[in-house]
Amino acid sequence: MTARTASSPVGTVTRGTTNPNRLRRMDRWIAATHGAELRRAADPVAVDLGYGAAPWTAVELLHRLRTVAPRTRVTGVEIEPARVAAARPYERDGLTFRHGGFELPVAGRPVLVRAANVLRQYDEAEVAAVWARLCGRLAPGGLLVEGTCDEIGRRHVWVALGPRGPRTVTFATRLGSLERPSDLAERLPKALIHRNVPGEPVHAFLRDFDRAWASAAPYASYGARQRWIRAVRDLVTAGWPVTDGPARWRQGEVTVRWEALAPRG
Repeated sequence: MTARTASSPVGTVTRGTTNPNRLRRMDRWIAATHGAELRRAADPVAVDLGYGAAPWTAVELLHRLRTVAPRTRVTGVEIEPARVAAARPYERDGLTFRHGGFELPVAGRPVLVRAANVLRQYDEAEVAAVWARLCGRLAPGGLLVEGTCDEIGRRHVWVALGPRGPRTVTFATRLGSLERPSDLAERLPKALIHRNVPGEPVHAFLRDFDRAWASAAPYASYGARQRWIRAVRDLVTAGWPVTDGPARWRQGEVTVRWEALAPRG
Protein backbone atom coordinates (compact mmCIF):
# COMPACT_ATOMS: atom_id res chain seq x y z
CA MET A 1 0.00 0.00 0.00
CA THR A 2 1.21 3.52 -0.68
CA ALA A 3 1.92 6.01 2.07
CA ARG A 4 -0.95 8.44 2.70
CA THR A 5 -2.04 11.29 4.90
CA ALA A 6 -5.12 11.15 7.10
CA SER A 7 -7.19 12.82 4.37
CA SER A 8 -5.87 10.77 1.46
CA PRO A 9 -7.93 8.05 -0.23
CA VAL A 10 -7.20 4.52 0.95
CA GLY A 11 -5.66 2.24 -1.66
CA THR A 12 -3.38 2.32 -4.69
CA VAL A 13 -3.92 3.33 -8.30
CA THR A 14 -4.87 0.45 -10.61
CA ARG A 15 -3.96 0.09 -14.27
CA GLY A 16 -7.39 1.43 -15.13
CA THR A 17 -8.00 -0.97 -18.01
CA THR A 18 -11.67 -1.07 -18.94
CA ASN A 19 -13.92 -1.81 -21.89
CA PRO A 20 -17.61 -1.22 -22.58
CA ASN A 21 -19.82 -4.15 -21.57
CA ARG A 22 -16.95 -5.85 -19.74
CA LEU A 23 -18.92 -6.35 -16.52
CA ARG A 24 -22.24 -7.38 -18.05
CA ARG A 25 -22.18 -10.85 -16.46
CA MET A 26 -21.59 -9.47 -12.99
CA ASP A 27 -24.22 -6.74 -13.49
CA ARG A 28 -26.77 -9.23 -14.75
CA TRP A 29 -26.24 -11.39 -11.67
CA ILE A 30 -26.45 -8.42 -9.30
CA ALA A 31 -29.70 -7.24 -10.88
CA ALA A 32 -31.22 -10.70 -10.59
CA THR A 33 -30.12 -11.50 -7.04
CA HIS A 34 -30.03 -8.06 -5.38
CA GLY A 35 -32.65 -6.08 -7.27
CA ALA A 36 -35.31 -6.66 -4.63
CA GLU A 37 -33.03 -5.28 -1.89
CA LEU A 38 -32.37 -2.17 -3.97
CA ARG A 39 -36.10 -1.70 -4.54
CA ARG A 40 -36.84 -1.99 -0.81
CA ALA A 41 -34.06 0.36 0.30
CA ALA A 42 -35.01 3.86 1.43
CA ASP A 43 -31.80 5.17 -0.14
CA PRO A 44 -30.70 2.74 -2.89
CA VAL A 45 -27.09 3.85 -3.43
CA ALA A 46 -24.64 1.67 -5.38
CA VAL A 47 -20.89 2.26 -5.68
CA ASP A 48 -18.73 1.31 -8.66
CA LEU A 49 -15.38 1.18 -6.90
CA GLY A 50 -12.32 1.57 -9.11
CA TYR A 51 -14.15 2.06 -12.41
CA GLY A 52 -10.88 2.78 -14.21
CA ALA A 53 -9.67 5.12 -16.90
CA ALA A 54 -13.11 5.47 -18.52
CA PRO A 55 -16.55 5.67 -16.86
CA TRP A 56 -18.30 3.03 -18.98
CA THR A 57 -18.81 0.49 -16.22
CA ALA A 58 -20.51 3.03 -13.93
CA VAL A 59 -22.77 4.25 -16.75
CA GLU A 60 -23.73 0.66 -17.55
CA LEU A 61 -24.28 -0.23 -13.88
CA LEU A 62 -26.78 2.61 -13.51
CA HIS A 63 -28.69 1.50 -16.60
CA ARG A 64 -28.79 -2.16 -15.59
CA LEU A 65 -29.78 -1.56 -11.99
CA ARG A 66 -32.50 0.91 -12.92
CA THR A 67 -34.19 -1.75 -15.04
CA VAL A 68 -34.95 -3.61 -11.78
CA ALA A 69 -34.79 -0.78 -9.22
CA PRO A 70 -35.64 2.58 -10.86
CA ARG A 71 -34.66 4.72 -7.86
CA THR A 72 -31.08 3.42 -7.74
CA ARG A 73 -28.28 5.98 -7.72
CA VAL A 74 -24.70 5.07 -8.66
CA THR A 75 -21.49 6.74 -7.53
CA GLY A 76 -18.29 5.90 -9.37
CA VAL A 77 -15.25 6.09 -7.09
CA GLU A 78 -11.68 6.36 -8.37
CA ILE A 79 -8.40 6.98 -6.57
CA GLU A 80 -6.79 8.72 -9.55
CA PRO A 81 -8.00 12.37 -9.71
CA ALA A 82 -7.52 12.66 -13.48
CA ARG A 83 -9.92 9.76 -14.03
CA VAL A 84 -12.55 11.47 -11.90
CA ALA A 85 -12.16 14.70 -13.86
CA ALA A 86 -12.49 12.80 -17.15
CA ALA A 87 -15.67 11.10 -15.92
CA ARG A 88 -17.46 14.23 -14.66
CA PRO A 89 -18.94 15.14 -18.09
CA TYR A 90 -20.85 11.83 -17.96
CA GLU A 91 -22.68 12.71 -14.76
CA ARG A 92 -26.45 12.69 -15.02
CA ASP A 93 -29.49 12.14 -12.87
CA GLY A 94 -28.54 9.29 -10.55
CA LEU A 95 -24.87 9.12 -11.59
CA THR A 96 -21.97 10.94 -9.91
CA PHE A 97 -18.22 10.46 -9.66
CA ARG A 98 -16.02 10.95 -6.59
CA HIS A 99 -12.32 10.89 -5.78
CA GLY A 100 -11.59 8.23 -3.20
CA GLY A 101 -10.72 4.66 -2.36
CA PHE A 102 -11.67 1.95 0.09
CA GLU A 103 -13.02 4.52 2.56
CA LEU A 104 -15.94 5.02 0.11
CA PRO A 105 -16.56 8.79 -0.02
CA VAL A 106 -20.37 8.60 -0.15
CA ALA A 107 -22.94 9.76 2.37
CA GLY A 108 -24.62 7.05 4.39
CA ARG A 109 -24.25 3.35 3.76
CA PRO A 110 -24.45 1.94 0.22
CA VAL A 111 -26.76 -0.97 -0.57
CA LEU A 112 -24.27 -2.25 -3.14
CA VAL A 113 -20.52 -1.95 -3.69
CA ARG A 114 -19.08 -3.47 -6.85
CA ALA A 115 -15.28 -3.79 -7.01
CA ALA A 116 -14.24 -5.51 -10.23
CA ASN A 117 -10.56 -6.08 -11.09
CA VAL A 118 -9.51 -3.83 -8.19
CA LEU A 119 -7.78 -6.24 -5.80
CA ARG A 120 -5.94 -8.11 -8.54
CA GLN A 121 -2.78 -6.06 -7.92
CA TYR A 122 -2.85 -6.43 -4.12
CA ASP A 123 -1.19 -9.11 -2.03
CA GLU A 124 -3.42 -11.94 -0.88
CA ALA A 125 -2.67 -11.00 2.72
CA GLU A 126 -4.30 -7.60 2.18
CA VAL A 127 -7.63 -8.88 0.92
CA ALA A 128 -9.29 -9.71 4.25
CA ALA A 129 -8.70 -6.21 5.62
CA VAL A 130 -10.09 -4.59 2.46
CA TRP A 131 -13.14 -6.84 2.56
CA ALA A 132 -13.74 -6.02 6.22
CA ARG A 133 -13.42 -2.29 5.58
CA LEU A 134 -15.85 -2.33 2.66
CA CYS A 135 -18.33 -4.66 4.37
CA GLY A 136 -18.27 -2.35 7.38
CA ARG A 137 -19.62 0.44 5.18
CA LEU A 138 -22.57 -1.56 3.81
CA ALA A 139 -26.15 -0.85 4.74
CA PRO A 140 -28.05 -3.64 6.51
CA GLY A 141 -28.87 -6.10 3.76
CA GLY A 142 -26.14 -4.58 1.61
CA LEU A 143 -23.87 -6.49 -0.77
CA LEU A 144 -20.21 -6.26 -1.77
CA VAL A 145 -19.36 -7.98 -5.05
CA GLU A 146 -15.61 -8.34 -5.61
CA GLY A 147 -14.02 -10.29 -8.43
CA THR A 148 -12.03 -10.49 -11.63
CA CYS A 149 -12.83 -10.89 -15.31
CA ASP A 150 -10.99 -10.99 -18.61
CA GLU A 151 -10.65 -7.95 -20.85
CA ILE A 152 -13.90 -8.50 -22.76
CA GLY A 153 -15.98 -10.11 -20.03
CA ARG A 154 -16.11 -13.68 -21.31
CA ARG A 155 -14.92 -15.22 -18.04
CA HIS A 156 -15.57 -13.89 -14.59
CA VAL A 157 -15.39 -15.12 -10.98
CA TRP A 158 -16.61 -13.06 -8.03
CA VAL A 159 -17.22 -13.29 -4.30
CA ALA A 160 -20.44 -11.90 -2.82
CA LEU A 161 -20.14 -10.56 0.73
CA GLY A 162 -22.60 -9.12 3.22
CA PRO A 163 -21.97 -6.94 6.28
CA ARG A 164 -20.74 -10.04 8.13
CA GLY A 165 -18.39 -11.27 5.42
CA PRO A 166 -18.22 -13.61 2.41
CA ARG A 167 -21.24 -15.65 1.38
CA THR A 168 -20.81 -17.16 -2.07
CA VAL A 169 -18.51 -17.53 -5.07
CA THR A 170 -19.94 -17.28 -8.61
CA PHE A 171 -18.33 -18.62 -11.77
CA ALA A 172 -19.67 -17.09 -15.00
CA THR A 173 -18.62 -17.60 -18.59
CA ARG A 174 -19.62 -17.28 -22.22
CA LEU A 175 -20.14 -20.97 -22.78
CA GLY A 176 -19.17 -20.93 -26.44
CA SER A 177 -15.63 -19.92 -25.48
CA LEU A 178 -15.15 -22.56 -22.78
CA GLU A 179 -12.94 -25.62 -23.29
CA ARG A 180 -13.25 -26.81 -19.70
CA PRO A 181 -14.50 -25.19 -16.45
CA SER A 182 -10.98 -24.93 -15.00
CA ASP A 183 -10.28 -22.32 -17.70
CA LEU A 184 -11.94 -19.98 -15.19
CA ALA A 185 -9.08 -20.51 -12.73
CA GLU A 186 -7.10 -17.63 -14.24
CA ARG A 187 -9.95 -15.28 -13.26
CA LEU A 188 -10.27 -16.35 -9.65
CA PRO A 189 -10.35 -13.34 -7.30
CA LYS A 190 -7.25 -12.53 -5.33
CA ALA A 191 -8.45 -14.40 -2.24
CA LEU A 192 -8.53 -17.65 -4.22
CA ILE A 193 -6.22 -17.44 -7.22
CA HIS A 194 -3.12 -18.59 -5.35
CA ARG A 195 -5.11 -21.39 -3.69
CA ASN A 196 -5.75 -23.34 -6.88
CA VAL A 197 -3.30 -26.04 -5.79
CA PRO A 198 -3.79 -29.62 -4.56
CA GLY A 199 -5.13 -29.72 -1.02
CA GLU A 200 -7.17 -26.52 -1.33
CA PRO A 201 -10.97 -26.61 -1.71
CA VAL A 202 -11.12 -24.41 -4.81
CA HIS A 203 -8.72 -26.76 -6.58
CA ALA A 204 -10.90 -29.73 -5.65
CA PHE A 205 -13.99 -27.93 -6.93
CA LEU A 206 -12.45 -27.11 -10.32
CA ARG A 207 -11.11 -30.66 -10.58
CA ASP A 208 -14.58 -32.08 -9.94
CA PHE A 209 -16.14 -29.56 -12.31
CA ASP A 210 -13.77 -30.64 -15.10
CA ARG A 211 -14.67 -34.28 -14.45
CA ALA A 212 -18.37 -33.49 -14.52
CA TRP A 213 -17.88 -31.50 -17.73
CA ALA A 214 -16.11 -34.45 -19.33
CA SER A 215 -18.85 -36.85 -18.23
CA ALA A 216 -21.45 -34.48 -19.70
CA ALA A 217 -19.78 -34.53 -23.14
CA PRO A 218 -22.72 -36.40 -24.77
CA TYR A 219 -24.92 -33.39 -23.95
CA ALA A 220 -22.71 -31.19 -26.14
CA SER A 221 -24.78 -32.33 -29.13
CA TYR A 222 -27.60 -30.26 -27.62
CA GLY A 223 -25.30 -27.28 -27.12
CA ALA A 224 -22.80 -26.01 -24.55
CA ARG A 225 -25.61 -24.72 -22.34
CA GLN A 226 -27.10 -28.19 -21.86
CA ARG A 227 -23.67 -29.63 -21.20
CA TRP A 228 -23.02 -26.97 -18.52
CA ILE A 229 -26.38 -27.62 -16.86
CA ARG A 230 -25.72 -31.35 -16.76
CA ALA A 231 -22.22 -30.82 -15.32
CA VAL A 232 -23.59 -28.55 -12.57
CA ARG A 233 -26.25 -31.10 -11.70
CA ASP A 234 -23.47 -33.64 -11.25
CA LEU A 235 -21.67 -31.23 -8.93
CA VAL A 236 -24.82 -30.99 -6.81
CA THR A 237 -25.08 -34.77 -6.72
CA ALA A 238 -21.44 -34.95 -5.63
CA GLY A 239 -22.26 -32.77 -2.63
CA TRP A 240 -21.00 -29.34 -3.66
CA PRO A 241 -23.27 -26.69 -2.05
CA VAL A 242 -24.54 -24.95 -5.18
CA THR A 243 -26.93 -22.16 -4.17
CA ASP A 244 -28.65 -21.32 -7.46
CA GLY A 245 -30.69 -23.29 -9.98
CA PRO A 246 -31.25 -23.90 -13.69
CA ALA A 247 -32.41 -20.34 -14.37
CA ARG A 248 -28.90 -19.10 -13.53
CA TRP A 249 -27.08 -22.13 -14.93
CA ARG A 250 -28.60 -21.38 -18.33
CA GLN A 251 -26.76 -18.06 -18.22
CA GLY A 252 -23.42 -19.87 -17.93
CA GLU A 253 -23.23 -19.34 -14.17
CA VAL A 254 -22.95 -21.40 -11.02
CA THR A 255 -22.80 -20.11 -7.45
CA VAL A 256 -21.29 -22.05 -4.55
CA ARG A 257 -21.23 -21.31 -0.84
CA TRP A 258 -18.05 -19.54 0.25
CA GLU A 259 -17.42 -21.98 3.07
CA ALA A 260 -16.96 -24.81 0.57
CA LEU A 261 -14.21 -22.97 -1.33
CA ALA A 262 -12.60 -20.84 1.39
CA PRO A 263 -8.80 -21.18 1.72
CA ARG A 264 -7.65 -23.58 4.36
CA GLY A 265 -6.12 -21.91 7.37
